[in-house]
Amino acid sequence: MKKNTFQISNLKVSIDGKSILRGVDLEVKAGEVHAIMGPNGSGKSTLANTLAGHPSYKVESGSVILSGLDSIDENILEMSPDERANTGVFLAFQYPVEVPGVRVQNFLKMAYEARFKNQPERQFKKAIDFRKHLQGLADELKINKEFLSRGLNEGFSGGEKKQLEILQMALLEPKFAILDETDSGLDIDAIKKVANGVVEIIKKYNTGVIVITHYQRILDYLKPDFVHVMIKGKIVESGDASLISSIEKKGYTDF
Repeated sequence: MKKNTFQISNLKVSIDGKSILRGVDLEVKAGEVHAIMGPNGSGKSTLANTLAGHPSYKVESGSVILSGLDSIDENILEMSPDERANTGVFLAFQYPVEVPGVRVQNFLKMAYEARFKNQPERQFKKAIDFRKHLQGLADELKINKEFLSRGLNEGFSGGEKKQLEILQMALLEPKFAILDETDSGLDIDAIKKVANGVVEIIKKYNTGVIVITHYQRILDYLKPDFVHVMIKGKIVESGDASLISSIEKKGYTDF
């Protein structure tokens, strides 16, 4: 097993007795961007939810091995969702949940403390020190710092919710991140801002990224190293970014 990899092997998943993923194989190395495209119902979001540990999805077989962390290879399918997150796996949701009354800053502080609970040197002794760190990240990503004092996603536009997801991603410094249709419902300016934030995170933390999308727009900014086509629960074609233009022109009929 190579170090610093996120390797999905022969992953088969069902929901309510119906087979959805039928043997997915994918290896993502640190710093790489992999795009997964495919028609509705092909299994893309099932893959994202399974990697995050959603209880409704039953893993029939396969493994997802996270390697290169403390020289230990770990199958994240054997972990709870919070254990996966604390190990360094991050999922940006397609539809972030609104939680009225929970301040963004407080939520992110709890998430940060959980993520680095085994690294006391990473903890902030004073709340003001954490606040300065968080505000610094917001400045780097050009995200409005007023978001931090609001309720979690409360009254946020679609673009603001996705920007907050990217801020959370930067704060948690994930080893590998899954972006599930992060561009869904966003205008071109919001897509550019979110994508540029992801690019900065990749540069800063060498994060490996799986981006699930229907559209070329966000990929114009993320510039994926690899593009994969998923059809009926399997990756049927892989290639470089030139595969995107072929999909835009012809759709998925040829696959």
